[in-house]
Amino acid sequence: MTRDRPDPRALIAYGVTAALAGIVALYAAYLLKDVLLLLYVSGLLAVGISPSVRWIERRPAGRRLPRWIAILVIYLAMLGLATLTVMLVVPPLVRQASDLWRNLPEYADEVQSKLIQYGLITHTYSWSELLKQAPNPGIAIVGVLGALQGILGLAGALVTVLVLPYYLLLEAPSLQVTFVKFFTREHRPLLARVIHNVTNKVSAWLSGQLMLSVIIGSTAALGLWMLGVPYFYVLALVAAIGELIPVVGPIMAAVPAILVALTVSPQVAAFTAIYFTAQQFIENHFLVPRVMERQVGVSPVTVIAALLIGSELLGIVGALLAVPTAAIVQVLVSEYLDRDNR
Repeated sequence: MTRDRPDPRALIAYGVTAALAGIVALYAAYLLKDVLLLLYVSGLLAVGISPSVRWIERRPAGRRLPRWIAILVIYLAMLGLATLTVMLVVPPLVRQASDLWRNLPEYADEVQSKLIQYGLITHTYSWSELLKQAPNPGIAIVGVLGALQGILGLAGALVTVLVLPYYLLLEAPSLQVTFVKFFTREHRPLLARVIHNVTNKVSAWLSGQLMLSVIIGSTAALGLWMLGVPYFYVLALVAAIGELIPVVGPIMAAVPAILVALTVSPQVAAFTAIYFTAQQFIENHFLVPRVMERQVGVSPVTVIAALLIGSELLGIVGALLAVPTAAIVQVLVSEYLDRDNR
């Protein structure tokens, strides 16, 4: 008895259908890329927080806390830490920011004088001249509306990234049970191992990123204070926030510090530029690779390559997500290469 051979026409039809379905899926993913990116970021945060949630769940001896209470404890702890930071930082921050705003015209004139002295501009621009150079009201209104729309969109994305991880963590057990059902029984131990390893690496990345931000902010405050740069509190906070934005964040944070230092003297501005350059050199070539290697277990070469690829594909967001994504890919590749040894 001969085995029936597959109908070539059926195979062709199946191949064409699969190709069309793949094209439609890719096009839909392209249209929904912003939504998918928000979901991915929220998922990373939920995965990064989940070890802490499990730790709190198991703390009471002899019984287990409800999951929603453990998640609420984490959120309250983050809120408390943010409140404490605000209480410690905001009073001097507001005082220095107010002084900076009040003295801004004088500082602007000093900066222009220095620029004229070094031949970078031809004359000092008054505030009235600067206002004349501003765009006409119609263009200005359009620009303000565009900026307002961008701020509202950013605020909506921020709220989503803060709220969605809560529900993902709350529904994590049922989501995991549903996800596991897509795999056969013999593959479920492998899936559990992959989920465990990915969770640990993403959690380590999150703590490593916060550690880097604290290190950069603290060293920036110390260095600017030693150099005698005014408003070092404000500038150090800008540096700490800039550290959370890979590639361009540290550069953007250094510019206002150098400009404020220029109002003291060209020498202080030069030393400030040298300090930030040295800080970023150490951060880029030693701190980030070493911290991420120790925390996440990703090699320095992989970290640098991931940052380059991520920034090329998605800009700042891609650079921010590069290391955790590389860690996830590393887990998957490692499991695939070791499949014959298990």
